[in-house]
Amino acid sequence: MDNLIFKRAKPKENKMATKKLPPEKLKHYEEVIRAELEESIAYIESINKEQSLGARESSGDLSSYAFHQADQGSDTNLMEQSVMMLESEREKIRQLNEALQRISDGTYGICEFCGEFIQENRLEIIPYATCCVACKEKNEDKKRRQKR
Repeated sequence: MDNLIFKRAKPKENKMATKKLPPEKLKHYEEVIRAELEESIAYIESINKEQSLGARESSGDLSSYAFHQADQGSDTNLMEQSVMMLESEREKIRQLNEALQRISDGTYGICEFCGEFIQENRLEIIPYATCCVACKEKNEDKKRRQKR
């Protein structure tokens, strides 16, 4: 989200100050976000536990035979995947915490680009979304065009 291409609404044009989700919806989304946060933290803890056990122990292979080169490659690949999943999950936790802050600030559920409400079905699926579908699509289109 840091490399978004189009400009965010300027504070004086920003409609966020006048638009707010009703308190009961904010409470609902706060519960959704907190549940997802707990899930993500548990996931990270399980990956950390697996990594601390080591690849051989977690797979159940406790033999004293030497590693085969292919086994070492597979283990390395699994560890690299775990690291990538950890980083992705940590980023999600950061975004969930920012969403909780937006709830606290009263700006949750408002698109940071156009100032309109973010669709509820989008917030149910991605509770840490910061922009509406239309703005997200515009941004993705611009990114695709720049890559060409």
